[in-house]
Amino acid sequence: MLPITLLAAQKVFNLLTSGNELERQISSLALESNIHVPGITTAQVVLSSVSPDVGDKNVQLTYPRICLYSSGLKNSQTEKFRSLSGLVAVVVEIWASGNMVTQTDQWIHFYVEAVTSLLRESIGDWNDGFFFAGHYDIQLQQPKAGGFGFVQSAKVTCSLNISRN
Repeated sequence: MLPITLLAAQKVFNLLTSGNELERQISSLALESNIHVPGITTAQVVLSSVSPDVGDKNVQLTYPRICLYSSGLKNSQTEKFRSLSGLVAVVVEIWASGNMVTQTDQWIHFYVEAVTSLLRESIGDWNDGFFFAGHYDIQLQQPKAGGFGFVQSAKVTCSLNISRN
């Protein structure tokens, strides 16, 4: 069995990529707003905590992209007779890049909304001792030079409750 921190990130990966849900959500939001927003395919979602500097040099990582990783685990012993009960934090790091700063500045909000919509729709038991209560935090970064001209990122950190023997 995978280590808990890898399994948690894999669960979020499955949520975003199953049935191309993320790509559909982005398309739907863009269509409602009558704005062109590049989709994020399953191939652009990776299980990795790679930094943008390294990711930009890796030919396999393109824009837009999502990197998923666990950033922490807290065994708070909320259930006294379990060997592990607490929280694991999974980061969904979203990267957008375009020729104009206004593009990345707009697109990043659509990507964040698509990810958080899927999270909100998936509150509940995720099996294997994981439960998502709906808690997440969003941090948006300012655009900067990089990628195809300008690059902007956002981090969506979701907390998964874990309960295991």
